[in-house]
Amino acid sequence: MQLTKERKQKLEETYRRYLHDERVLKMKEVPAHRGSNTYLHTFKLVKEVMRKAIKSRKELDLENLLLATIFHDYYLYDWRKTKDRPHPHGKYHPHIAVENAKRDFDITDKAAEMMETHMWPFNLFHFPKGKEARLLCNVDTWVALNECLTSRRYKKKTEANLLKDLENLFN
Repeated sequence: MQLTKERKQKLEETYRRYLHDERVLKMKEVPAHRGSNTYLHTFKLVKEVMRKAIKSRKELDLENLLLATIFHDYYLYDWRKTKDRPHPHGKYHPHIAVENAKRDFDITDKAAEMMETHMWPFNLFHFPKGKEARLLCNVDTWVALNECLTSRRYKKKTEANLLKDLENLFN
């Protein structure tokens, strides 16, 4: 996919606005997969999803894909400790993330739909519709599996590298 200079600039502005937003930074306090947190997981996912989307020959809605990727795990609670949240977490957290993102940010219905379906096939009845939603779902599964299988020491070592990479995501 060929990006115009203007589109690339708009994506980068959107991305940078959320990368350093104080509400998004709260995700650093929320554990994710084996020693990671939802902030690092999210921005690893952003890096991989956008890399694959830009390399794709398909015409994709990158703006909504970027929003959905950033907010897909914006549920803001430690599901391992919070007993008043619906279980199983994997089934319900996409909906909670959408509610939180709609409350705190201006996300589109299309981005919200992608977020709702990112846990398929765990959520059998929320099948990802559209190329962007399937890309988010597939890459999220891969990144989460990778996080579960890698060591905590490796994660700490790669955290600094990831943040450096993210500064140059669209360059």
